[in-house]
Amino acid sequence: MSAPAPDAPPGLRTGTLTTADISFFVVSAAAPLTVMAGVAPVAILLGGVGAPVGYLLAGLTLTVFAVGFTTMSRHVRSAGAFYAYIARGLGTPIGIAAALVAMLGYNGMEIGVYGLLGSATSDTAAALGHDVPWLPVSLAGLLVIWYGGYRSIDFGAKVLGVLLVAETGVLVLLAGGVLLDGGAHGLSLGGLAPAHVLTGGTAAVLAFAFAAFTGFESTVIYRREARDPARTIPRATYLAVAFLGLFYAFVVWTVIQAFGEDEVVRAATDDPGGLFFAAITTYVGSWAADLMHVLIVTSVLASLLAFHNAINRYTLSLAEEGVLPKALGRIHPRHRSPYVAGAAQTALGALVVLAFALAGADPYQQLLLWVNTPGMLGLMVLQLLAALAVPFFFRRIRHDEGVLRTVVAPVTAFVLLAGAIALVAGHVDLFTGASPAVNTVLLSVTPAVFLLGLLLAYRLRRTRPEVYARFAAEPSTATEGAETPCPHPTSSSSTPASATPDRPATPLSPSATD
Repeated sequence: MSAPAPDAPPGLRTGTLTTADISFFVVSAAAPLTVMAGVAPVAILLGGVGAPVGYLLAGLTLTVFAVGFTTMSRHVRSAGAFYAYIARGLGTPIGIAAALVAMLGYNGMEIGVYGLLGSATSDTAAALGHDVPWLPVSLAGLLVIWYGGYRSIDFGAKVLGVLLVAETGVLVLLAGGVLLDGGAHGLSLGGLAPAHVLTGGTAAVLAFAFAAFTGFESTVIYRREARDPARTIPRATYLAVAFLGLFYAFVVWTVIQAFGEDEVVRAATDDPGGLFFAAITTYVGSWAADLMHVLIVTSVLASLLAFHNAINRYTLSLAEEGVLPKALGRIHPRHRSPYVAGAAQTALGALVVLAFALAGADPYQQLLLWVNTPGMLGLMVLQLLAALAVPFFFRRIRHDEGVLRTVVAPVTAFVLLAGAIALVAGHVDLFTGASPAVNTVLLSVTPAVFLLGLLLAYRLRRTRPEVYARFAAEPSTATEGAETPCPHPTSSSSTPASATPDRPATPLSPSATD
């Protein structure tokens, strides 16, 4: 790793993150233990014994999305991740709009979870015989997460590695206890038959399943800090989505076996929040249930840290682009972290948490669900636009990628993701528990932010044309080697191109791109 020149401003810590490190960030953001213990019982309640298949189908859909997504990652080296991909494929205005949606999505997914941190800690303390109010916990969590983001990226990777092993370990412990005991009535795959899968509740299960993968695509955000990103990023993306899909389906199936296929829906109806705790108490012991309560809190902390790091890098990129204030792009000279962006994100989180607290809102029903829902929809819209951007991008450059990767997979992913968004929007009341009026507002946030982004794009083009022109352009130099700026569809060139050290791409002639 080459050191920066003495008079050069500090940069991110390059060549640091391995495939495993990036996978820890991505899987931790999904919070497997929290998703399983807190959300999977509702999926079982709605979808019955066929619920595990919903997680497999969501995983397969996102694997198809990953094909085009990771193929494009070999040709686009901008640190802007989603918005850079979208700008290259669909144009600068849509790219700038996507950047604002990304900020909404990642901030919404993180800030809302501070409500879950407070409520989960209160519940855990109550289970252990103590009374702990949620607000001090949430505010303390803000400081802990700020410090984690302030430190170096490898520090964060180590922390997340430990926390992720712990939270997945307790789920493996539960599954092992059920398998060794043979379940309530013997192990069975009968629930996976089409008769149990093709039911009216499957759509709702799919909506929950897609939400459980939120954040998996953030692998590309860490491109500048990854070792050999051309290989590390695709590997981490596939590893994360494969692990989540298979692990979710397996754990849900084992919990169904724990109660029996005939009784599990009734058990989930009677006490959805206690389903996993009852199962682990029966098959492992009450000490394991206490451990699970504690590890849910650490699972939430891991998710918060993962999203915090992702937000900081998006903010850094937009500050470097000139879209956000330049001060947000400062990097700590020792830790090599975007520490100003982290402080700003923490301040925003504190304002939102305090506003909900002053309004007397419930930390789970309102702070978590009302803030998370627009965030989740925002990230799904980004996935949709990124899938659409892939074939348009590859149509404009010369490359040696196959049509399966550049057209078939991304178009298929676009159709499937559009269906997933429709499922989530159609079942939004299951996510929020709110009134129709509140749900309408929550569903309107993402399109409103997208429209605001389009207006910002046209304003930048008129008032700051230099910022508009270089938006999402390839860096002129990078740790991956010398790079040549790559204009995208709305730049002055009519021949967009992209290049990588191991896979050069030659621009098409103007006549070929018209």
